[in-house]
Amino acid sequence: MVYKFRVILDAEEDVFRDIAILENDTLEDLHNAIVNAFGFDGMEVASFYTCDDTWNQEDEIPMFDTGDIPGENKIMSDYQLNDILNEENTKIIYVYDFINMWTFLVELAAVEDTVDQGLIYPSLLFSHGEMPAEALEKQFEADGDENAYNEFEDELDEDDLDAFGSDDSFEDYGFEENWN
Repeated sequence: MVYKFRVILDAEEDVFRDIAILENDTLEDLHNAIVNAFGFDGMEVASFYTCDDTWNQEDEIPMFDTGDIPGENKIMSDYQLNDILNEENTKIIYVYDFINMWTFLVELAAVEDTVDQGLIYPSLLFSHGEMPAEALEKQFEADGDENAYNEFEDELDEDDLDAFGSDDSFEDYGFEENWN
């Protein structure tokens, strides 16, 4: 079967690509297709994130295993597309380059039974819009009361912020100030 995705850049202007890929290809294959479709050089780290129907981010699926124990965490190449995405679960978030945070909403638009023998998969089917020079700046907000930190900060005094006391004495810690 062929999965057809619409990959939408989170930007002010409409920028999206339609990609066809085989259902048993991996998330890493989809990552490479997105990188090629949007003209990235592929030198940056990226992750997919599972999400709910309203695009609320859930679990990360990274490119590389960054866990303490090798093989402990599953990565993009461990998941076939049909393991994660199907007609009931159609959405996933993709983030490329964690410095610039290029963010994409990836939606499974169609599942087709027939493979087009004239196409090499994955395949870019349609392209709309030009990539902006910079990624859209993200506004990160904490859950809950936005003023909670400011109220806590107002309650602190200078002595709360000084780990070594007001005289910067190291004698009580069992080492000398000039230890190296």
